[in-house]
Amino acid sequence: MEKGLPTLEEIRRAAALVYQTMPATPQYTWPLLSERANAEVWVKHENHSPVGAFKIRGGLVYMDWLRRERPDVTTVVTATRGNHGQSIALAATRSAIRSVIVVPRGNSVEKNRAMQELGAELIEEGDDFQAALEHAVRLERENGWHWVPSYHRLLVTGVATASLEFLSAAPELDTVYVPIGMGSGISGMVAVRDALGLRTRVVGVVSSHAPAFALSYGAGRVVEHAVATRIADGVACRKPTEEALQVVLSGVDRVLQVSDDEVEAAMRAYFADTHNVAEGAGAVGLAGLLQDRKARPLGVGARVGTVLGGGNVDTDAFARVLAASA
Repeated sequence: MEKGLPTLEEIRRAAALVYQTMPATPQYTWPLLSERANAEVWVKHENHSPVGAFKIRGGLVYMDWLRRERPDVTTVVTATRGNHGQSIALAATRSAIRSVIVVPRGNSVEKNRAMQELGAELIEEGDDFQAALEHAVRLERENGWHWVPSYHRLLVTGVATASLEFLSAAPELDTVYVPIGMGSGISGMVAVRDALGLRTRVVGVVSSHAPAFALSYGAGRVVEHAVATRIADGVACRKPTEEALQVVLSGVDRVLQVSDDEVEAAMRAYFADTHNVAEGAGAVGLAGLLQDRKARPLGVGARVGTVLGGGNVDTDAFARVLAASA
């Protein structure tokens, strides 16, 4: 299989495949959000996908490849905090492939239920994502199942279809703020930005309570760090992959860190200004945008964007976040 970022033609072919299951998601500029940021803010609404998050695109592309190229595979196994797992569960079920999904203990109850309803067999193991991942790898080796990583060129190709929609439909952006979990979303954004020849700066955003990607970016090498975020579990990466880090090092302008308090404020801002529900990881990009706008004003006429990557927040967690606005 080819290495490196996908080409524009590959992404367009992936889009045709994705659109057999879902339509393109919208991108809007919201007046109240723009006023809050003192800039023209465009939001890509990946919370409007059939699983409420952008990951579905990568799962559809990966499983289509697996069904065609490896028809002998009957069971796949992967690790997740929820949205990657929903993507793999949905796509595997549609391809008549069994999916075993490993999540850490204490994972989102509602995401767990969603994965099971989509056809996954769920296993809880470990105290964080990295521990769940290591257990999933052991299951793959012990049982001969097919391992689906959290970062893979096919996954990047699939999720890049969202960036292609966004950067093609919105006016050219000065800067786009993209959450970083394991790196597929921001890699897709870099691939499309470069393929379209745009000058848009891509800024990565991580949780300051899961700073491994930011530390790795600063050091120029993979740095492992414990995670302790209470709200942004979807970006709770303890150890980046080398492949994803190289894309970020070569194609990303900066990597920002945002606190849990800033993420929860961004969740409230999305709801107040757009009436969209954002999970913690889905609001990380907006949290970075708002932080950066205070520190680095771009002047009148600035046009910026971000990806609302997912809306799959547990009901009680979202109620707590909204109540904290008083």
